[in-house]
Amino acid sequence: MTDAVAALRAEIVRIGQLMHEHDFVDGASGNLSARIGPDRILATPSGLAKGFLQPDQLLVLDMQGMPVKPHPAGLKPTSELLMHLEAYRRRPDVNAVIHAHPIVSVALSIAGVSLAECVIPEAVVTLGLVPTTPYATPSSEENQKAISELVVSHDAIILKNHGTLTVGKDLWRAYMKLETLEHTAKTIALAKLLGGSPSLPPQQVEKLLQTRRELGFARPGDEEEFCLACGVCHPPGDHRAPKEWTDSIAHDEAELVKRIAEQVRRQLQSAR
Repeated sequence: MTDAVAALRAEIVRIGQLMHEHDFVDGASGNLSARIGPDRILATPSGLAKGFLQPDQLLVLDMQGMPVKPHPAGLKPTSELLMHLEAYRRRPDVNAVIHAHPIVSVALSIAGVSLAECVIPEAVVTLGLVPTTPYATPSSEENQKAISELVVSHDAIILKNHGTLTVGKDLWRAYMKLETLEHTAKTIALAKLLGGSPSLPPQQVEKLLQTRRELGFARPGDEEEFCLACGVCHPPGDHRAPKEWTDSIAHDEAELVKRIAEQVRRQLQSAR
């Protein structure tokens, strides 16, 4: 075993513990994997609690999901392996995949509350718009198909009534996206209980998207998605705020006063 693979084993074990401590998994649910070469991944086994894994319980698999060699204890790969393999096939830049069952993220999907909104600045920058798949049977090809297109342009996905999938350049980045996703879900759920979760104004979202691009978080399809969901619309490649925004920002107050005065004048004239 190389030092790099040994380090990845230790990271998976530690992240599994964190997932357990934060209630992102329960029982034997959830699974993690990481690339260890162009045609190999390291993955968690089926049927074991993620908070209590040992490094030697992790499996080395090929890109068809077959063990490179049988595990001495007869352990089998995670039942959600198809999702992991699909993410690696669709995203050459991804080196780690985490599937979890965070309570609030899943609860919002059951309630029909979308996280594909521009509400929390950190989430806009690091996650973008988080889509929710249609319901798909866990541990089946349905899940693989459900995430296949979405994972091309999203690093975080909610699996309706089921769980989440986060990906990253390494295990810690994939895990931090999971934390951010569940923190966002908790905040939005609480905001809705208190009266609502209005989206940020397009002008503010545009500033966040600029930061998203500068930090390297932007994904293909961002332009269209943020235009449809949050009103941040401009020609492809033009990341300046549209002229109508800057014009309206400069003149909104004066224009509003002018319109109110005009309405009052008309009302007075009609009352004579």
